[in-house]
Amino acid sequence: MAEVICLCNEVFDVDLREYLDTHPIDSIDELREQASICNKCMQCQDLVEGEIYLARLRRQCRGRQF
Repeated sequence: MAEVICLCNEVFDVDLREYLDTHPIDSIDELREQASICNKCMQCQDLVEGEIYLARLRRQCRGRQF
């Protein structure tokens, strides 16, 4: 079941993961520039940074498969 990551912008975890998997975001600042997430109260910053890290790992793993 999907969970809300960013309450202020109503962003769900599955939506954030999909976005990060299709956009090469490497930092929270890059994400804030490109999407409306973690740009208001900042309470979700740790969760979002964790998702960014995991997305980078997924991209690295996909790069090794080829």
